[in-house]
Amino acid sequence: MDLTQGTTEEKNNRAKKMMLWFGIISLVMSFAGWTSAFVVSSSRPDWLKDFQLPNAFIVSTIVIVISSLTFILAKKALKSENNKATSLWLFITLILGVVFIFNQFSGFQQIINLGYNFTGPTSNVTMSYIYLIALVHILHVIVGLICLLVVIYNHFKQKYNPTKMLGFELAATFWHFIDILWVYLFLFLYFVR
Repeated sequence: MDLTQGTTEEKNNRAKKMMLWFGIISLVMSFAGWTSAFVVSSSRPDWLKDFQLPNAFIVSTIVIVISSLTFILAKKALKSENNKATSLWLFITLILGVVFIFNQFSGFQQIINLGYNFTGPTSNVTMSYIYLIALVHILHVIVGLICLLVVIYNHFKQKYNPTKMLGFELAATFWHFIDILWVYLFLFLYFVR
């Protein structure tokens, strides 16, 4: 396919999708670097070999997977022009995103209760990596929530329909990416010790 062909709108849509994918690829590279550093650092003598991830991280993993499913249901409802169902599923997705962040901070509190802080005399390099990886992911979930708020606003302004839903699709792609990213990070932190 010749990418120079098509209407101006089609070219702009392709460019926006490509920019999102460039951003996603750069995020994948960043998290690959942090997880690689985690593996390399695990040979340190002060590395915790028997740490347990907080239970709140398990709950948050389930919550974010469900939020991806609700975003898919919102897209299906939009395609079938069911605006009430679209609104409902978008709000549920938003709520689940907030619940995810709440559970992440509950997980941090569980780590602190075990006696490990992010920095200082009660910190540990293992837990500092977990804090860093989870906090950076939370920042991306916040960006996803902002995108979701924009989608909800545009939905109420009736800017989306089954043939015009680029912003909706871009937000959904990013949301699914941060979902898959967290599942990877959780499994990585759970199994790589």
